Amino acid sequence: MNAEDRKIPSHELTYVRLRDMVLFGHLEPGQPVTIQGLVGDLEAGMTPVREAIRRLTAEGALLPQGNRRVTVPRLTASTLEQLAFARLTIEHKLAELAGARMTPALIARLTVLDDQVNAAIRDGDISAYLASNHAFHFALYEASEAAVLVDMARSLWLRFGPSLRVVAALPGVTSQTDNHAQAIAAMRAGDPTGLAEAMRNDIAQGVGHVRAALESGAV
Repeated sequence: MNAEDRKIPSHELTYVRLRDMVLFGHLEPGQPVTIQGLVGDLEAGMTPVREAIRRLTAEGALLPQGNRRVTVPRLTASTLEQLAFARLTIEHKLAELAGARMTPALIARLTVLDDQVNAAIRDGDISAYLASNHAFHFALYEASEAAVLVDMARSLWLRFGPSLRVVAALPGVTSQTDNHAQAIAAMRAGDPTGLAEAMRNDIAQGVGHVRAALESGAV
C-alpha cells in the first residue's frame, strides 16, 4: 500500500479496487468469481470485500450468484439501448457545461490524457487504454461542476465498461475516428457546442461497437 492509499479508509480502498476491476473489465461479464477469491485478489478482509460487493450490487455492477459467488452481469440489447440513451443525454450535457468552464490548464491536462490513450492504442495495451480513456472523460466531466450528473455518469460507466473491454480487444475497434482530438480542437476554439458533439460522437461510436458485438455474440 503506498502513501496515497493510506489516506483512504481500508473499506473505501477495497471498494475502489473492486469497482476498478469491474469498470476496466478485469472481471469478465458472465464469469462467476468466488468471494474468497476476491479476498485474495484485493488483499483485504472478508468484511470490507462483502461491503464492496454489497455497494456494487446496489449500483447494478455485480450480481450475486449464490454459493458465495458473484458475477458481472452480461449486457442485453435492451440494457444497452437504455445505457446508450442515458449516456448520450447526460454526458453530452456534461461536456457542454465543461466547455463553458474550460481553462488552458485543463486543456493541457486533457491533451496529456489523450496522448496516453493514443500511446495505449499504439502499444495494444487494452488495460491502459481503458484507464486513460476513462480518465479523459471524467477529467472533462468534473469540470462541469455538475456533481449529480457526474455521479450518474459514473454509474452508467460501471454497467458499460466490462463489455467495452471485451470489444476493445477486437481487431480494428480502437483505430476509429479520433473524437478526442476533435473535442480538444473544439476546446481550443472556445466552442462548447462542438466539444459536446465530439463527445457525443465518441460515445455513439463505442455504443455502436458494443451493439455490433452483441449482435454477433462476441459479448
